[in-house]
Amino acid sequence: MESWAAERTGVVTLPSGRLVRGRGLRDGPVADGDRPDFGLYLTSRLHQESWPSRWIAWPDFRLPRAPLDAMAALWETYDRSLTERVEVACGGGTGRTGTALAVLARYDGVPAEQAVAWVRAVYRRNAVETPWQRRFVHEAPLGRV
Repeated sequence: MESWAAERTGVVTLPSGRLVRGRGLRDGPVADGDRPDFGLYLTSRLHQESWPSRWIAWPDFRLPRAPLDAMAALWETYDRSLTERVEVACGGGTGRTGTALAVLARYDGVPAEQAVAWVRAVYRRNAVETPWQRRFVHEAPLGRV
């Protein structure tokens, strides 16, 4: 499948040039030609799509229930973004999605103290909504789990 168009809504270009789409699941279904190759879904209840995906139990305004599993899923998403169209999504596409995108930015070289501001500048100005989500971004281990 071809890469995301960088100018599309929700598509974030990481410093290395990798493209990742962030979106809110409440925005509705994805059109056939807009499907990702892989999706990472951050919701409190199981979420599945018809394409390859991974689900992380992550309640709204909170942190993942299993942080090590979340870190492994984020690494998988980051790795896949090199050659695949990947998306990260939660209910509204802001807090949990922004937190995940900020961690991906850290994997891509953005310093911990700049990652939240970076994702707010390139994705959504209110991404990473809570103090504990900001701390999660800052303290996320960069080593693989």
